[in-house]
Amino acid sequence: MARVAVVGGGISGLGTALMLGRRGHSVTLFEQDTRQTGDDLDRDFFHWHRPRIPQAVQPHSLLAPVRTVLLGETPDVYTDLLARGAREYHEFDWFDEHPPHRAGDEELVTLRTRRIVLEAALTAAVRREPTVHVRRGRRVSGLTVAEGRPPRVTGVRVGAEPHEADLVVDAAGRRSPVPAWLTAAGCRPPVVDSHRAGIAYLCRWYRLRADGPRDPGRVKNGSAAPFALAGVFPSDNDTFAVNLVLSTGDPTRGALIDPAVFEAAARAFPACAAWLDLAAEPRSAVLPMAGLDNRWTALGDDDGPVVTGLVNTGDSLIHTNPTLGHGVALGLRAAQHLAAHADETAEDPTGYHTWTTQALRPCFDAQVTSDDANAQRLAESSPLTDRRAAALAACAFDDPVVMRARAQVRHLLRTPDEAYRTEEVDRHVTAWLAARPEFTPTHDGPTRDQWDALIAG
Repeated sequence: MARVAVVGGGISGLGTALMLGRRGHSVTLFEQDTRQTGDDLDRDFFHWHRPRIPQAVQPHSLLAPVRTVLLGETPDVYTDLLARGAREYHEFDWFDEHPPHRAGDEELVTLRTRRIVLEAALTAAVRREPTVHVRRGRRVSGLTVAEGRPPRVTGVRVGAEPHEADLVVDAAGRRSPVPAWLTAAGCRPPVVDSHRAGIAYLCRWYRLRADGPRDPGRVKNGSAAPFALAGVFPSDNDTFAVNLVLSTGDPTRGALIDPAVFEAAARAFPACAAWLDLAAEPRSAVLPMAGLDNRWTALGDDDGPVVTGLVNTGDSLIHTNPTLGHGVALGLRAAQHLAAHADETAEDPTGYHTWTTQALRPCFDAQVTSDDANAQRLAESSPLTDRRAAALAACAFDDPVVMRARAQVRHLLRTPDEAYRTEEVDRHVTAWLAARPEFTPTHDGPTRDQWDALIAG
């Protein structure tokens, strides 16, 4: 069994440490923050300033791989997650009744929860795990690296104190210092593939009132204008978030920080208006997030691993902007694979690097493609022109066959080509269009003139 040092105590670090520990490895997790998530979720969520984790307060929907990994590796964490208020939502819950079951339908479940709820459940499980030792308030300051071809990481340094390990896992997040440490140690530099997303997020959190309406009815959670996207994220314990996405160059972005302006703008989109009409209580300021990019950091190149004894996971490996909600899902998938192959990875990380490229890289590439298209469309306020693509999106909310394909793509279970380019889906979309000869692609949000007048007002 390996001695493992995990750098970073976020969701990926906690999940990796827990899964490794439960397979018998001796794990030490280093987290520089002295505070940890507890049982007061609202205190931790709304009143914990975490500048190194800007996504912590943004809305999340946890996709199928999160549920699958937790049920397979840590079912107690999953039970705790639900007990703390996370809610299961099956994609077929949109319909009055589910269609006849097909293999795989059981996976099409979103966990509606704030990120802090999963973090709290993982933190509690790690505290119970005797093979995992958490050192909070201990900032890792560097790596110990032995010469070789390639060099080998033999542990970490905390100040002047060394800590030996057979395997070091970089789970320090999107701002990980590990690549710089490797370069400073004379290793070949990691290969970084980075793409600016060109979009900015703004969200505000609300809580349904105990004596108020509870349900907006059958309302889609997303709306769009040519220059903006809007959505609602139903969450745990009667909370929900309203979210707006614009081009980073949009001149009205700064005005949306004002809560009154933000709410007025959000009400211009049907999805948001339906939830805001429930007279929920605002629980946060408007929370912006910009400077978004998609970044893949490979600790190997054409000549092989740049080091042995070290791998990266979570946002240190694959950092995507939150549009499609991939981050937690990909982080836990990597944690599961790493836990199952820790001994061989400690000896030679080539297999781990190969697996990440095959299993996770396609999701990264799809996010880059999607973001490039969204950024251009929002910046140019492009109208919808692809009638069949628009019909495919709309048809899913009328037809369970197309909804299944949509859900499989959303939950990272199949690629768009695998899910959508089937004879069955094509036949159903064609029939839907034939029944609606007047169908024209359109946005359900405001026009640019309406938006600008609303912001000015």
